[in-house]
Amino acid sequence: MANRKLKIVAAVGLVLGAVYVAARVFVPPMLEARILKPVPHAPYKVSDEAKALHSGLTVMDWHADALLWNRDLTQPSDRGYVTLPSMQAGNMALQMFTTVTKVPWKIELRDNPSDSDMITAVSVISGWPVASWNSLTERALYQALKLNDAVARSEGGMMWVRNQKELQALMAARAKAGHGGPIGVLLGAEGGHPLEGDLMNLDRLYAAGFRMIGLTHFFDNEIGGSLHGQSGAGLSDFGHGVIHRMDDLGMIIDVAHASEQSVRDTLALTTRPVVISHTGLRGTCKSDRNLPDDLVQTIAAKGGLIAIGMWQDAVCGTDPDTIAATIAYGVRLAGPDHIALGSDWDGAVPEAVSPADLPALTDALLRQGLDHATIAKVMGGNSAAFLARWLPME
Repeated sequence: MANRKLKIVAAVGLVLGAVYVAARVFVPPMLEARILKPVPHAPYKVSDEAKALHSGLTVMDWHADALLWNRDLTQPSDRGYVTLPSMQAGNMALQMFTTVTKVPWKIELRDNPSDSDMITAVSVISGWPVASWNSLTERALYQALKLNDAVARSEGGMMWVRNQKELQALMAARAKAGHGGPIGVLLGAEGGHPLEGDLMNLDRLYAAGFRMIGLTHFFDNEIGGSLHGQSGAGLSDFGHGVIHRMDDLGMIIDVAHASEQSVRDTLALTTRPVVISHTGLRGTCKSDRNLPDDLVQTIAAKGGLIAIGMWQDAVCGTDPDTIAATIAYGVRLAGPDHIALGSDWDGAVPEAVSPADLPALTDALLRQGLDHATIAKVMGGNSAAFLARWLPME
Protein backbone atom coordinates (compact mmCIF):
# COMPACT_ATOMS: atom_id res chain seq x y z
CA MET A 1 0.00 0.00 0.00
CA ALA A 2 2.80 2.39 0.94
CA ASN A 3 4.62 1.64 -2.34
CA ARG A 4 1.45 2.38 -4.29
CA LYS A 5 1.07 5.74 -2.56
CA LEU A 6 4.68 6.59 -3.32
CA LYS A 7 4.14 5.71 -6.98
CA ILE A 8 1.05 7.90 -7.13
CA VAL A 9 2.88 10.82 -5.50
CA ALA A 10 5.80 10.37 -7.91
CA ALA A 11 3.45 10.25 -10.89
CA VAL A 12 1.65 13.37 -9.77
CA GLY A 13 4.99 15.08 -9.23
CA LEU A 14 6.12 14.14 -12.74
CA VAL A 15 2.89 15.47 -14.24
CA LEU A 16 3.11 18.73 -12.30
CA GLY A 17 6.76 19.09 -13.25
CA ALA A 18 5.94 18.54 -16.92
CA VAL A 19 3.13 21.08 -16.73
CA TYR A 20 5.47 23.64 -15.12
CA VAL A 21 8.19 23.07 -17.72
CA ALA A 22 5.65 23.43 -20.54
CA ALA A 23 4.27 26.58 -18.94
CA ARG A 24 7.79 28.05 -18.65
CA VAL A 25 8.46 27.35 -22.32
CA PHE A 26 5.20 28.52 -23.83
CA VAL A 27 3.48 30.97 -21.47
CA PRO A 28 6.10 33.79 -21.14
CA PRO A 29 6.47 34.43 -24.90
CA MET A 30 2.71 34.18 -25.40
CA LEU A 31 2.12 36.63 -22.54
CA GLU A 32 4.77 39.02 -23.83
CA ALA A 33 3.41 38.93 -27.37
CA ARG A 34 -0.12 39.59 -26.10
CA ILE A 35 0.69 42.37 -23.62
CA LEU A 36 3.31 44.18 -25.69
CA LYS A 37 1.53 44.07 -29.03
CA PRO A 38 2.48 47.35 -30.78
CA VAL A 39 -0.19 49.73 -32.04
CA PRO A 40 -0.55 49.01 -35.77
CA HIS A 41 0.40 51.83 -38.10
CA ALA A 42 1.52 52.47 -41.66
CA PRO A 43 5.28 52.89 -42.18
CA TYR A 44 6.36 56.34 -41.08
CA LYS A 45 7.65 58.70 -43.73
CA VAL A 46 10.83 60.50 -42.71
CA SER A 47 12.14 63.51 -44.61
CA ASP A 48 15.73 63.68 -45.86
CA GLU A 49 16.30 66.59 -43.48
CA ALA A 50 15.17 64.52 -40.51
CA LYS A 51 17.25 61.52 -41.56
CA ALA A 52 20.37 63.66 -41.84
CA LEU A 53 19.69 65.37 -38.51
CA HIS A 54 18.87 62.15 -36.68
CA SER A 55 22.02 60.40 -37.88
CA GLY A 56 24.12 62.93 -35.97
CA LEU A 57 22.15 62.97 -32.72
CA THR A 58 23.10 61.51 -29.35
CA VAL A 59 19.82 59.77 -28.49
CA MET A 60 18.85 58.62 -24.99
CA ASP A 61 15.71 57.15 -23.47
CA TRP A 62 15.17 57.15 -19.70
CA HIS A 63 12.77 54.26 -19.19
CA ALA A 64 12.35 50.74 -20.60
CA ASP A 65 11.09 47.65 -18.76
CA ALA A 66 12.59 45.06 -21.13
CA LEU A 67 14.32 43.19 -18.26
CA LEU A 68 10.93 42.01 -17.03
CA TRP A 69 10.52 39.75 -20.05
CA ASN A 70 12.20 36.53 -21.22
CA ARG A 71 13.74 38.12 -24.30
CA ASP A 72 17.31 37.96 -25.59
CA LEU A 73 18.18 41.65 -25.74
CA THR A 74 21.03 41.01 -28.16
CA GLN A 75 18.84 39.46 -30.87
CA PRO A 76 15.99 40.72 -33.09
CA SER A 77 12.54 39.94 -31.72
CA ASP A 78 8.97 40.08 -32.95
CA ARG A 79 7.82 40.63 -29.35
CA GLY A 80 8.02 43.93 -27.51
CA TYR A 81 10.21 46.90 -28.31
CA VAL A 82 13.76 47.08 -26.99
CA THR A 83 16.55 44.93 -28.41
CA LEU A 84 20.08 45.79 -29.47
CA PRO A 85 19.15 45.68 -33.18
CA SER A 86 16.12 47.96 -32.67
CA MET A 87 18.21 50.45 -30.68
CA GLN A 88 20.89 50.39 -33.37
CA ALA A 89 18.27 50.98 -36.05
CA GLY A 90 17.12 54.09 -34.16
CA ASN A 91 20.69 55.40 -33.74
CA MET A 92 20.39 55.25 -29.97
CA ALA A 93 23.39 56.05 -27.78
CA LEU A 94 22.01 55.43 -24.28
CA GLN A 95 19.15 53.45 -22.73
CA MET A 96 18.08 53.35 -19.09
CA PHE A 97 16.74 49.87 -18.27
CA THR A 98 14.39 49.79 -15.28
CA THR A 99 13.52 46.81 -13.08
CA VAL A 100 9.91 46.11 -12.16
CA THR A 101 9.42 44.21 -8.92
CA LYS A 102 5.79 44.71 -7.88
CA VAL A 103 2.65 45.62 -9.86
CA PRO A 104 -1.05 45.30 -8.94
CA TRP A 105 -3.07 42.66 -10.74
CA LYS A 106 -5.48 45.37 -11.83
CA ILE A 107 -3.65 48.63 -12.51
CA GLU A 108 -5.60 51.83 -12.00
CA LEU A 109 -4.36 55.41 -12.30
CA ARG A 110 -5.78 56.14 -8.83
CA ASP A 111 -6.41 54.34 -5.53
CA ASN A 112 -4.39 51.12 -5.99
CA PRO A 113 -4.13 49.02 -2.81
CA SER A 114 -0.64 47.83 -1.91
CA ASP A 115 -1.56 44.20 -1.15
CA SER A 116 -1.72 42.98 -4.76
CA ASP A 117 1.26 41.71 -6.78
CA MET A 118 1.35 40.36 -10.33
CA ILE A 119 5.14 39.99 -10.48
CA THR A 120 5.14 37.00 -8.12
CA ALA A 121 3.31 35.02 -10.81
CA VAL A 122 5.63 36.41 -13.51
CA SER A 123 8.74 35.39 -11.55
CA VAL A 124 7.47 31.85 -10.99
CA ILE A 125 6.22 31.18 -14.51
CA SER A 126 9.33 32.76 -16.05
CA GLY A 127 11.67 30.54 -14.08
CA TRP A 128 13.36 33.25 -12.05
CA PRO A 129 15.47 32.07 -9.07
CA VAL A 130 13.35 30.77 -6.20
CA ALA A 131 14.80 33.47 -3.93
CA SER A 132 13.07 36.09 -6.08
CA TRP A 133 9.62 34.60 -5.67
CA ASN A 134 9.17 36.18 -2.23
CA SER A 135 11.80 38.93 -2.27
CA LEU A 136 11.49 42.19 -4.17
CA THR A 137 15.18 42.85 -3.59
CA GLU A 138 16.12 39.56 -5.22
CA ARG A 139 13.83 40.33 -8.16
CA ALA A 140 15.70 43.57 -8.80
CA LEU A 141 19.09 41.91 -8.41
CA TYR A 142 18.12 39.11 -10.80
CA GLN A 143 17.08 41.62 -13.47
CA ALA A 144 20.43 43.37 -12.97
CA LEU A 145 22.15 40.06 -13.70
CA LYS A 146 20.06 39.70 -16.87
CA LEU A 147 21.31 43.07 -18.10
CA ASN A 148 24.89 42.22 -17.19
CA ASP A 149 24.58 38.98 -19.15
CA ALA A 150 23.21 40.83 -22.18
CA VAL A 151 26.12 43.28 -22.09
CA ALA A 152 28.60 40.38 -21.93
CA ARG A 153 26.96 38.59 -24.85
CA SER A 154 26.57 41.70 -27.01
CA GLU A 155 30.22 41.45 -28.14
CA GLY A 156 30.77 45.16 -27.60
CA GLY A 157 27.37 46.22 -28.88
CA MET A 158 26.37 47.38 -25.40
CA MET A 159 28.53 49.01 -22.73
CA TRP A 160 27.78 49.63 -19.07
CA VAL A 161 27.47 53.28 -18.01
CA ARG A 162 27.65 53.43 -14.21
CA ASN A 163 29.87 56.46 -13.75
CA GLN A 164 31.37 59.40 -15.59
CA LYS A 165 34.46 57.40 -16.57
CA GLU A 166 32.35 54.76 -18.30
CA LEU A 167 30.25 57.46 -19.98
CA GLN A 168 33.40 59.04 -21.38
CA ALA A 169 34.59 55.61 -22.61
CA LEU A 170 31.26 55.06 -24.36
CA MET A 171 31.34 58.42 -26.09
CA ALA A 172 34.93 57.84 -27.19
CA ALA A 173 34.01 54.42 -28.59
CA ARG A 174 31.04 55.87 -30.46
CA ALA A 175 33.16 58.68 -31.89
CA LYS A 176 35.75 56.16 -33.06
CA ALA A 177 33.16 53.82 -34.59
CA GLY A 178 31.18 56.54 -36.30
CA HIS A 179 27.63 55.51 -37.18
CA GLY A 180 26.57 52.31 -35.43
CA GLY A 181 28.79 52.55 -32.37
CA PRO A 182 28.08 50.79 -29.04
CA ILE A 183 25.02 51.64 -26.96
CA GLY A 184 25.43 52.60 -23.32
CA VAL A 185 23.12 50.88 -20.83
CA LEU A 186 22.16 52.19 -17.41
CA LEU A 187 20.14 50.52 -14.67
CA GLY A 188 17.33 51.90 -12.56
CA ALA A 189 14.48 50.59 -10.40
CA GLU A 190 10.84 51.39 -11.08
CA GLY A 191 9.80 52.27 -7.57
CA GLY A 192 11.75 51.77 -4.36
CA HIS A 193 9.90 48.57 -3.49
CA PRO A 194 13.07 46.40 -3.68
CA LEU A 195 14.49 48.33 -0.73
CA GLU A 196 11.85 46.54 1.38
CA GLY A 197 12.18 49.15 4.10
CA ASP A 198 15.89 48.44 4.67
CA LEU A 199 18.40 51.15 3.78
CA MET A 200 21.16 48.55 3.44
CA ASN A 201 19.38 47.24 0.35
CA LEU A 202 20.06 50.57 -1.35
CA ASP A 203 23.77 49.87 -1.06
CA ARG A 204 23.22 46.35 -2.42
CA LEU A 205 21.46 47.78 -5.46
CA TYR A 206 24.20 50.34 -5.98
CA ALA A 207 26.83 47.58 -5.91
CA ALA A 208 24.81 45.68 -8.53
CA GLY A 209 24.96 48.65 -10.92
CA PHE A 210 21.79 50.58 -10.12
CA ARG A 211 22.25 54.32 -10.61
CA MET A 212 18.61 55.50 -10.55
CA ILE A 213 15.84 54.60 -8.12
CA GLY A 214 12.20 55.57 -8.45
CA LEU A 215 10.50 56.36 -5.16
CA THR A 216 7.20 54.59 -5.79
CA HIS A 217 5.36 52.75 -8.53
CA PHE A 218 1.62 52.05 -8.70
CA PHE A 219 1.01 52.03 -4.95
CA ASP A 220 2.34 53.50 -1.73
CA ASN A 221 5.39 51.88 -0.15
CA GLU A 222 7.78 52.33 2.78
CA ILE A 223 9.32 55.42 1.12
CA GLY A 224 6.13 57.39 0.70
CA GLY A 225 2.94 58.02 -1.21
CA SER A 226 2.36 57.12 -4.86
CA LEU A 227 0.52 59.23 -7.41
CA HIS A 228 -1.65 56.13 -7.86
CA GLY A 229 -1.86 54.99 -4.23
CA GLN A 230 -4.45 55.43 -1.49
CA SER A 231 -2.77 57.75 1.00
CA GLY A 232 -1.69 60.81 -0.99
CA ALA A 233 1.09 61.01 1.59
CA GLY A 234 4.52 62.51 1.19
CA LEU A 235 7.84 60.97 2.20
CA SER A 236 8.03 58.82 5.31
CA ASP A 237 10.90 58.99 7.80
CA PHE A 238 12.40 56.04 5.93
CA GLY A 239 11.92 57.98 2.69
CA HIS A 240 13.93 60.87 4.12
CA GLY A 241 16.74 58.43 4.86
CA VAL A 242 16.57 57.06 1.31
CA ILE A 243 16.91 60.56 -0.20
CA HIS A 244 19.92 61.37 1.98
CA ARG A 245 21.63 58.06 1.17
CA MET A 246 20.98 58.40 -2.56
CA ASP A 247 22.54 61.86 -2.45
CA ASP A 248 25.56 60.41 -0.64
CA LEU A 249 25.96 57.65 -3.24
CA GLY A 250 25.40 59.94 -6.21
CA MET A 251 22.29 58.05 -7.34
CA ILE A 252 19.65 59.70 -9.53
CA ILE A 253 16.25 60.16 -7.90
CA ASP A 254 13.32 59.34 -10.19
CA VAL A 255 10.01 60.91 -9.13
CA ALA A 256 7.86 59.25 -11.81
CA HIS A 257 4.75 57.76 -10.15
CA ALA A 258 5.41 59.63 -6.88
CA SER A 259 2.59 61.58 -5.24
CA GLU A 260 2.65 65.36 -5.58
CA GLN A 261 3.52 65.66 -1.90
CA SER A 262 6.31 63.09 -2.19
CA VAL A 263 7.77 65.09 -5.08
CA ARG A 264 7.59 68.35 -3.15
CA ASP A 265 9.16 66.73 -0.08
CA THR A 266 11.95 65.31 -2.24
CA LEU A 267 12.70 68.64 -3.90
CA ALA A 268 12.94 70.29 -0.48
CA LEU A 269 15.29 67.60 0.83
CA THR A 270 17.67 66.56 -1.94
CA THR A 271 20.83 68.46 -2.83
CA ARG A 272 20.70 67.18 -6.43
CA PRO A 273 18.31 67.63 -9.37
CA VAL A 274 15.75 64.88 -9.97
CA VAL A 275 14.40 63.15 -13.07
CA ILE A 276 10.87 62.21 -14.08
CA SER A 277 11.88 59.17 -16.10
CA HIS A 278 8.58 58.79 -18.02
CA THR A 279 5.66 61.16 -17.94
CA GLY A 280 3.26 63.39 -19.80
CA LEU A 281 2.32 66.97 -19.08
CA ARG A 282 -1.05 67.76 -17.57
CA GLY A 283 -1.33 71.01 -19.50
CA THR A 284 -1.52 69.11 -22.75
CA CYS A 285 -2.92 65.76 -21.53
CA LYS A 286 -5.27 65.94 -18.53
CA SER A 287 -4.46 62.48 -17.21
CA ASP A 288 -4.16 61.33 -13.60
CA ARG A 289 -0.85 59.86 -14.72
CA ASN A 290 0.75 63.31 -15.01
CA LEU A 291 2.00 65.85 -12.47
CA PRO A 292 0.66 69.43 -12.65
CA ASP A 293 2.57 71.86 -14.82
CA ASP A 294 3.69 74.08 -11.93
CA LEU A 295 5.41 71.13 -10.23
CA VAL A 296 7.10 70.20 -13.51
CA GLN A 297 8.39 73.77 -13.75
CA THR A 298 9.75 73.53 -10.20
CA ILE A 299 11.62 70.34 -11.08
CA ALA A 300 13.13 72.08 -14.11
CA ALA A 301 14.02 75.18 -12.09
CA LYS A 302 16.08 72.96 -9.79
CA GLY A 303 18.01 71.53 -12.75
CA GLY A 304 15.95 68.39 -13.28
CA LEU A 305 14.86 66.54 -16.41
CA ILE A 306 11.33 65.74 -17.58
CA ALA A 307 11.35 62.69 -19.87
CA ILE A 308 8.29 62.56 -22.11
CA GLY A 309 6.51 59.25 -22.55
CA MET A 310 5.13 57.63 -25.68
CA TRP A 311 1.88 55.98 -24.59
CA GLN A 312 -1.77 56.96 -24.40
CA ASP A 313 -2.20 57.78 -20.70
CA ALA A 314 0.86 60.05 -20.73
CA VAL A 315 0.46 62.11 -23.89
CA CYS A 316 -3.14 61.31 -24.96
CA GLY A 317 -1.93 59.51 -28.08
CA THR A 318 0.75 57.20 -29.38
CA ASP A 319 1.82 58.56 -32.77
CA PRO A 320 4.98 60.62 -33.40
CA ASP A 321 3.03 63.83 -33.97
CA THR A 322 1.26 63.64 -30.60
CA ILE A 323 4.50 62.83 -28.79
CA ALA A 324 6.27 65.67 -30.60
CA ALA A 325 3.49 68.10 -29.68
CA THR A 326 3.92 67.18 -26.00
CA ILE A 327 7.68 67.67 -26.26
CA ALA A 328 7.18 71.06 -27.89
CA TYR A 329 4.77 72.03 -25.10
CA GLY A 330 7.35 70.87 -22.57
CA VAL A 331 10.04 73.02 -24.18
CA ARG A 332 7.77 76.06 -23.84
CA LEU A 333 6.80 75.11 -20.28
CA ALA A 334 10.14 74.11 -18.75
CA GLY A 335 12.76 75.30 -21.24
CA PRO A 336 14.74 73.42 -23.91
CA ASP A 337 17.41 72.28 -21.44
CA HIS A 338 15.05 70.19 -19.31
CA ILE A 339 13.08 67.96 -21.70
CA ALA A 340 14.12 64.41 -22.60
CA LEU A 341 12.68 61.07 -23.80
CA GLY A 342 11.09 58.53 -21.43
CA SER A 343 9.29 56.00 -23.61
CA ASP A 344 8.14 53.33 -21.11
CA TRP A 345 8.92 50.73 -23.77
CA ASP A 346 8.04 47.19 -22.71
CA GLY A 347 6.02 48.57 -19.81
CA ALA A 348 2.82 46.68 -20.67
CA VAL A 349 1.35 49.67 -22.52
CA PRO A 350 0.63 49.60 -26.28
CA GLU A 351 2.82 52.01 -28.21
CA ALA A 352 3.28 52.97 -31.85
CA VAL A 353 6.87 54.22 -31.71
CA SER A 354 9.71 51.74 -31.19
CA PRO A 355 13.44 52.47 -30.90
CA ALA A 356 13.75 51.88 -34.65
CA ASP A 357 11.03 54.51 -35.25
CA LEU A 358 12.87 57.35 -33.50
CA PRO A 359 13.82 59.07 -36.79
CA ALA A 360 10.08 59.59 -37.29
CA LEU A 361 9.96 61.43 -33.96
CA THR A 362 12.80 63.69 -35.09
CA ASP A 363 10.80 64.37 -38.26
CA ALA A 364 7.70 65.21 -36.21
CA LEU A 365 9.71 67.60 -34.02
CA LEU A 366 10.83 69.44 -37.15
CA ARG A 367 7.19 69.80 -38.18
CA GLN A 368 6.48 71.25 -34.72
CA GLY A 369 8.88 74.05 -35.61
CA LEU A 370 11.68 73.11 -33.20
CA ASP A 371 15.13 74.07 -34.45
CA HIS A 372 17.97 71.59 -34.87
CA ALA A 373 19.74 72.62 -31.66
CA THR A 374 16.59 72.13 -29.54
CA ILE A 375 15.85 68.79 -31.15
CA ALA A 376 19.40 67.65 -30.41
CA LYS A 377 18.88 68.58 -26.76
CA VAL A 378 15.54 66.85 -26.19
CA MET A 379 16.46 63.69 -28.13
CA GLY A 380 19.42 63.05 -25.87
CA GLY A 381 21.79 65.99 -25.53
CA ASN A 382 20.19 67.12 -22.28
CA SER A 383 20.34 63.57 -20.94
CA ALA A 384 24.00 63.05 -21.79
CA ALA A 385 24.89 66.39 -20.19
CA PHE A 386 22.90 65.45 -17.05
CA LEU A 387 24.73 62.13 -16.74
CA ALA A 388 28.09 63.80 -17.30
CA ARG A 389 27.33 66.10 -14.38
CA TRP A 390 25.50 63.83 -11.93
CA LEU A 391 26.75 60.27 -12.32
CA PRO A 392 29.41 59.22 -9.79
CA MET A 393 32.93 60.01 -10.93
CA GLU A 394 34.08 56.35 -10.88
